[in-house]
Amino acid sequence: MPSDQRRIQPRKQPRQVRAELTRQRILTAAAHVFAEHGYAAGTTNRIAERAGLSIGSLYQYFPNKDAILAELLTRHLDGGTAAAAKLLTGPLPGSIEEVFRVFVRLAVEAHRDDPHLLRMLLEHAPRSNELLERVGRVKQEMVGHTRALLEGHPEVRVADTATAARLVIATVELGVHDLLAEPDPIDARRLEDEMVAMLTRYVTG
Repeated sequence: MPSDQRRIQPRKQPRQVRAELTRQRILTAAAHVFAEHGYAAGTTNRIAERAGLSIGSLYQYFPNKDAILAELLTRHLDGGTAAAAKLLTGPLPGSIEEVFRVFVRLAVEAHRDDPHLLRMLLEHAPRSNELLERVGRVKQEMVGHTRALLEGHPEVRVADTATAARLVIATVELGVHDLLAEPDPIDARRLEDEMVAMLTRYVTG
């Protein structure tokens, strides 16, 4: 394993409930510390103090703050993937507008609690090959599901569904990330309404 990937690997994979709870305490504390102090000033000492642990205990789970930040990004990605999969396997609304609303709202809700932390995760989190491959797989799956939806929906008029599916996913992902994390963010409900209207017009026009 290359040294840069070893740097962001967690030291300990919890095997007991107590160890997993400690690991989650560290991640939750790190999210608060990074949000309050930023990445540069979000030291492992501050994270350990916020978690109510000694710095030695923290280092049993994570070798450094890069590994903690990478794990936060992985947790965010896994949570979003699970939520999207749950929607895709359940019944969807009939109109394409309401389908888009369901998915845009899911993206907004996943990012509105602390969009500044999310931006920091995206800009500063180290990317291992494993994580990059996982991100790639998730995007491919979402694009595939979206293409199938566009091809099978009677309201859709766009001809190139392969390109359209990629544009829809990129628009939701990048738009929500950027516009909610701005210093003067767009109101979440307004963002949802306008993005849904834009996507609906694009695929039905």
